Amino acid sequence: MSEIKVNALKKYDGSSITIGEGGDTVTITPGITATTLTSGIIPNARYGTPTFDASNLTNLPAETKPTISSINPTVITNDSTAVTITGTNYVSIPTVDAISTTGAITTASAVSFTSATVIVATLTLPTDGTYFIRIENSDGNAVRSNTALLTVSDNPVWTTGSGSLGTIAGGFSGTVATVAASGESVTFSEVTSVLTNASQANCSLNSSTGVITTTDFGGTSTSATTYNFTLRATDAQGQTADRAFSLTSAFSIANSGRFDT
Repeated sequence: MSEIKVNALKKYDGSSITIGEGGDTVTITPGITATTLTSGIIPNARYGTPTFDASNLTNLPAETKPTISSINPTVITNDSTAVTITGTNYVSIPTVDAISTTGAITTASAVSFTSATVIVATLTLPTDGTYFIRIENSDGNAVRSNTALLTVSDNPVWTTGSGSLGTIAGGFSGTVATVAASGESVTFSEVTSVLTNASQANCSLNSSTGVITTTDFGGTSTSATTYNFTLRATDAQGQTADRAFSLTSAFSIANSGRFDT
């Protein structure tokens, strides 16, 4: 008799298998008790090259891998952020990794299990870039997203201080002020409806350059007025930063242009 060790079979329901010549002993590892088998699937096991035929095996447990369908948010800053991951087949409590396109791996500092379809991972990623998401259940079944689902980017930062942008003569025509913020492809917009309202400050805001102009500052107003408004800087990833500003009209000085207070 000869002893044949088969290491390829990972899962089996424990019922008998017939293999080898009568009296041969086949040890199947890991986790399966050795069994004496008596058929001819492995002929001449003593002298030939053993082969293993699993075509007739039944009731083998199927592997159930998790899946990822979406995450929210898809863009985060470098700060610790909770990211909700939606998919299927999550088992409490899986491990979640963020894998940079450079190959660097960061494991979530915490994972909460909501259900087999929803988990929440807390990620702190100090390096800007894009990241794949990998989830591994406690049984070893795992999935990695096909695309880099997560973007890490800093919010735009205002470089123009908040508050007054100056005092402008009523009816002035020309450039009133310029605002600026740092970030990737930053654009500007008004959150309020004061600066660009024809019935109020009556100005225009260049969304690309941050330049504020007017053809008739204050419009029909004939009295000194302070216009309070909020501008928003938005970067290429859709992240935003708001800042409050003001402009004041003056009518006491004839033929004056802009002067700062």
